[in-house]
Amino acid sequence: MAESARHFFAHDGVFWRRMAALGAQRFPGWWMRYSPPVFGAVAAVALPSARRAVRTNLRRIRGPRPAWRDLLDTTQTFTTYAGCLAETLAVGSKNDVAPDVQVLGREHVRAAVAENRGVVLLTMHTGGWEVAGPMLAEHTRLDVVVVMEGERDVEARALHDKARTTAGVRVIHIGPDPLAALPLVRHLTERKGAAAMQIDRAPPNGRVVRVKLLDRDAELPEGPFRLAQLTGAPLVAVFSERRGFRRYALHAHRARHLPRRASAAELAQAAQGAADDMTKFLREHPTQWFEFRGRE
Repeated sequence: MAESARHFFAHDGVFWRRMAALGAQRFPGWWMRYSPPVFGAVAAVALPSARRAVRTNLRRIRGPRPAWRDLLDTTQTFTTYAGCLAETLAVGSKNDVAPDVQVLGREHVRAAVAENRGVVLLTMHTGGWEVAGPMLAEHTRLDVVVVMEGERDVEARALHDKARTTAGVRVIHIGPDPLAALPLVRHLTERKGAAAMQIDRAPPNGRVVRVKLLDRDAELPEGPFRLAQLTGAPLVAVFSERRGFRRYALHAHRARHLPRRASAAELAQAAQGAADDMTKFLREHPTQWFEFRGRE
């Protein structure tokens, strides 16, 4: 019973997702705009393990700071996440308003699209990452699918996926089964579409590539790089930033390529380049990373 309750109230559990959906969809517009920072601050207090994980990541990103600064930045991370969650869950309701999205580095995406080989978009769990799919699709006329690791809370995932689908985000949840990647191969090679894949969380049972991230040893999932190698699609890192209420910026980086017969060294080089892009973004936007899971 205690374990069930812990999962129910976890940061990725159904309780917080239901509360956010209720406020975002049913309450007045002013509530949806101004209450998420309050609930984000409450979550920062109520979820000590997630709070410690965020504080640890902040110290990795920007180095040690006084306790008051750690507290301020940790709380800001939670409140930014709460705002993104509310704005995503409000889609399709009376509080739905199209976000203002700026694409920085648009030329890198356009150059990759012009190759006509599909595009593998490398993303992270950052502020408003879920707007990346529909917004890039709108700006580039690409058929974008978002590839995600399955969440442990099925109810929470179903609730969130419904909002994502309403927003125009096509989501594919994949696990360790290699055959799960076959639809992605066809999506890239036949439809010349784009697959947005998150690289900041290595799957527990999947293959990884070792890199230096934030000046420390880290692991990125191997899947996106193997997919690019197999299909010939360019790799483009696109990280999102929430700048305010319904205001976002997408930061696109220069494309990287892997030959069909890429060596282990070439694959490692591409992964390290992506890790360097991640480090640069996180150094500039330390409170935008929604990594609430503990790391050693």
